[in-house]
Amino acid sequence: MERRKRRSFTPEFRADAVRLVREGGKSLPQVAKDLDLTESALRNWVREAEGGKGKSPAGELTSQEREELVRLRKEVRHLEMERDFPKKSGGLLREGDLEVKFECFQAQKAHFPVDFMCEQLGVSRSGYYAWKERPESERDKADRALAEEVTRIHRDSRGTYGSPRVHTELRARGQRVSRKRVARLMNEHDIAARKRRRFVRTTDSRHNQPVAPNILERNFSPGQPDCTWATDITYVGTRQGWLYLAVVMDLFSRKVVGWSMSQNIDRHLVLNALDMALKGRQPPRGLLHHSDRGSQYASTDYQQALAARGIQCSMSRKGNCWDNAVVESFFSTLKQELVYTTDFATHEQARLALFEYIEVFYNRQRRHSSLGYASPADFELAALPQKLAS
Repeated sequence: MERRKRRSFTPEFRADAVRLVREGGKSLPQVAKDLDLTESALRNWVREAEGGKGKSPAGELTSQEREELVRLRKEVRHLEMERDFPKKSGGLLREGDLEVKFECFQAQKAHFPVDFMCEQLGVSRSGYYAWKERPESERDKADRALAEEVTRIHRDSRGTYGSPRVHTELRARGQRVSRKRVARLMNEHDIAARKRRRFVRTTDSRHNQPVAPNILERNFSPGQPDCTWATDITYVGTRQGWLYLAVVMDLFSRKVVGWSMSQNIDRHLVLNALDMALKGRQPPRGLLHHSDRGSQYASTDYQQALAARGIQCSMSRKGNCWDNAVVESFFSTLKQELVYTTDFATHEQARLALFEYIEVFYNRQRRHSSLGYASPADFELAALPQKLAS
């Protein structure tokens, strides 16, 4: 029986995993579970980063600073709720009808705490729960329970799922419900997926270096893992300036198998992403690697790195973004679901958010329509028995 390949991690991955433990608001065991790591390995990385017991590396937050940060975040959250609640409840703050106010509770309790809404609407907590305990129809009960589950799924998806993915998640949890009913409840509770924006390219193909032919020819569905990889670069805006992100994706599962981030868009950025992919996956010789014609990918160093591992190079046709559509689609999703909804103050804040999005959410949790609404990790796991049998 084939054993699982031993994983190897780049210093960049380790540093961001440690940063997620310290600043991500999750416990070490939870981070280890999210990243598919052993707790002992992650704990060792944290100790190595600290450089000794009780020491805090330059630039890292102290325990007092972290406590202060938590307190400030709570204050900001309360101010945001005070700002948003009147908008969501319409004129209900001036409405004297308790029935209408309590209906507002039901509609908004997934977004605001009950104590907060009681304070805002000038009603008692006991009065709300007394109203809540009144008999309701079986259909209303079922709709209410289903709406709560839909809200949780949408929240867990970071506000990214529309009715098709929410419906798929409900069925995966054993709920027998129609997609039309899910869409109706999402509409009634003002739950919707974020809209897409136009994608902007970053790499520059105006150079004199040799380019490879388009061997991939838009065959975006290889039959097995580590058969075809695709790669590209995008940028993320912060108040400190641009942060560039390079990714390497396995087209079989749409899993991001390598990535790197830097304030510089050069060959080192793409070489580091390739290094992570090679260490983590250890692909066989003959792998097909596809990119655009950017100078970073056409550079001598990058081409030598591919040749040394027996990797075949393919490049998109000039000015044709559709030849690398899968990675461009990933960047569009990343921007829609994370970047456009976040104001990053620093490069490090953006870096931590991108790391968590890619390694925890996108690779291991997010349902992909092209994979039958499975996550990349689950899709690869389901394919493993077939690979072993072949």
